[in-house]
Amino acid sequence: MGGTVSIDVREAAFGCAGMLAEHNGGDTIVLDLTKLSTWTDFFVVTSATSSTHLRGLARQVEDYLATQGYSPLRRPRLAEDEQWCLLDFGDFVVHIMAAEAREFYELDKLWFEAELTRIPAPEAPAKA
Repeated sequence: MGGTVSIDVREAAFGCAGMLAEHNGGDTIVLDLTKLSTWTDFFVVTSATSSTHLRGLARQVEDYLATQGYSPLRRPRLAEDEQWCLLDFGDFVVHIMAAEAREFYELDKLWFEAELTRIPAPEAPAKA
């Protein structure tokens, strides 16, 4: 980790971010930490609309990444009123946060030197 990143790690992180955006994760971003960190290469950050949405997104992340051969280094126990779920996959870390927690912790400002990529939500199909 740190320095050269294998294509599959980048693809897994960006694929996970795209999946989160498809499942209504708000303002989904990927922070490239390869030049800044030796312990992980990417942060994937998204916002959840409720604690139920947060838990659902966490399950979606685990299910999606299991198909890519990734499992979290530890499985968090999420409380009913959870504000932040951190899923550590080693090469990248997924942060699913309630809007209030995201505004308070401002990970994108904390890691302002990281290259930030916004992942757009997919466009809704046109109504006929």
